[in-house]
Amino acid sequence: MAKNKSSYVCQNCGAHFGKWSGQCSDCGEWNSLVEAPNVSLPHHKSNASATSSKSTVKRNSNFAGSQSAVIPLNSVSVTLDTRLPTGIGEFDRVLGGGLVAGSVVLIGGDPGIGKSTILLQIATNMAKADSLAGSALYVTGEESLSQVAMRANRLGLPADRLKVLAETNVETICTALTQEQPAIAVIDSIQTLFTDAISSAPGGVSQIRESAAMLTRYAKQTGTALFLVGHVTKEGSLAGPRVLEHMVDTVLYFEGQPDSRFRMIRAVKNRFGAVNELGIFGMTDLGLKEVANPSAIFLSRYDKPIAGSIVMVSREGTRPLLVEVQALVDDSQGQPKRMALGLDHQRLSMLLAVMHRHGGIHTSGQDVYVNVVGGVKVLETGSDLAVLLACASSLKEKALPSSLAVFGEVGLSGEIRPVPNGQERIKEALKHGFTHAIVPKANAPKAGSKAFKGIKVHAVDRLDECMQIAFDELY
Repeated sequence: MAKNKSSYVCQNCGAHFGKWSGQCSDCGEWNSLVEAPNVSLPHHKSNASATSSKSTVKRNSNFAGSQSAVIPLNSVSVTLDTRLPTGIGEFDRVLGGGLVAGSVVLIGGDPGIGKSTILLQIATNMAKADSLAGSALYVTGEESLSQVAMRANRLGLPADRLKVLAETNVETICTALTQEQPAIAVIDSIQTLFTDAISSAPGGVSQIRESAAMLTRYAKQTGTALFLVGHVTKEGSLAGPRVLEHMVDTVLYFEGQPDSRFRMIRAVKNRFGAVNELGIFGMTDLGLKEVANPSAIFLSRYDKPIAGSIVMVSREGTRPLLVEVQALVDDSQGQPKRMALGLDHQRLSMLLAVMHRHGGIHTSGQDVYVNVVGGVKVLETGSDLAVLLACASSLKEKALPSSLAVFGEVGLSGEIRPVPNGQERIKEALKHGFTHAIVPKANAPKAGSKAFKGIKVHAVDRLDECMQIAFDELY
């Protein structure tokens, strides 16, 4: 026998509880528990009755769903994923080469950063494509249809083939999707949707989870590619339960400052492409436009070299990218501060300790501020060498040559460790006119290679050797 019992879900972390309480014991948030749909829970049995019934336990038909056939893995037919071009090359790059039919893409970002703008551009582009023949549906739950039409007119988008719907009930949306059978659909946003099966308000943990589950099932069953817009919290993560990110195929985040004219979209999860792929866009009066040369927007051209600035060759996804790292080291007026923008704060403190021990440069009495120009976030360890050289340059008040590019990981024992795709990074620096590069010895090209003619590569394997080359030989 089974009985129905209410359960409660934390709106902040998604934890489940059997009874209501004022504070969530998992995350510590107050007044965040809301009632979830009734679940069927079995009666607890005593040990004696449980032991006596072991031999007579049978499968309950209420819990046994339809079973799929079990087959060998090598008998499964494998076909190439069908990619749908979105009409925006940088967005296709982030997706891994285009939109996969039946995939669910979750895109998040700060308010006003351009989520609805780029999705409206994509929807109109794909609606006018001959292969799709207007098979695109834009569902808005935050704006009226007139507001969507005004944005399309302001951006100069062709709106004659795009179909729109203003609705927040997920059952009604699924009915409309079944009738229209679009190739792609945009849901703006998932936080505004609600299902009749749950009595809580839209935006809650239960509503978001169930609404996303229904839309995901529809996408997988019909092959419709689905875009979901998600709100973000003040910490920058997607609002709602983390299970939402696990349910979808791809998770995209907008990066950069809303007041900047550049926008960056990064893939933090992608079942059909590379993770951490970065797309660079410029915000114009006609919407988001692709940046033809992304490395150029992160480089500052000075009349003469300045102390504390150096160019690093990073790798975002499948392509190398030149970014400028700036550092300011100044005497502290109290407790020394360590601040990093676009980099890992804790790794900065560790690198400064390595520079003290193995490079002979200490910053124990200085404030250290490090910034990656352009608002891009560098997530790889290949930035270590650039961070230390920029800090040393600022502390010594010695400007490094503007023709120098660096990359490399620094270990705790002062060794310079190699990073992936080192020679591709050197080629990117050469393409932009850099004539010197300090790289890990394991990433150095073979001597006499014609592909690297025009750039002198300084291969190092220790931090003190790197400091000597940068401030003695090149200075």
